[in-house]
Amino acid sequence: MYEPIRTKSVHSPVAGTSSDFPHRSREEELDIQLAGHLAALLAVTDDLRGLTPSEDLDTAAERLCGQVARLRGGHAPLRAAPAASGAPEPLHRRAHALAGRALVVAASRADTAAAILAAERMDAHAAALAGPKELSSAP
Repeated sequence: MYEPIRTKSVHSPVAGTSSDFPHRSREEELDIQLAGHLAALLAVTDDLRGLTPSEDLDTAAERLCGQVARLRGGHAPLRAAPAASGAPEPLHRRAHALAGRALVVAASRADTAAAILAAERMDAHAAALAGPKELSSAP
């Protein structure tokens, strides 16, 4: 009644053939994602350095640059001249959010150095957003 299928199915993978595109491991994907978040945080940090220069931001920028270079196999990130103007609060909010994303990826990747750096940057940007209000409420 039914005729048997005489050709191979196009819906099943053929065993033993290699694909035409490279596959990345989960670790490689997390490295790429973490490097992207840290590079974005570096860009915002550079913009903040242009608005409100400080030793803390200079140190953070160098540490971020080192982490991005490590994750990218020694390739340092490209850095543009700061272009921000106006109030620094929106940049601190953006930097806080980016540091949070980097912290999540670093934790899932078990990258202690990047996680510590991201947590420190989150604290620094949260403190900058809180401003003198938080300092005056201290006992």
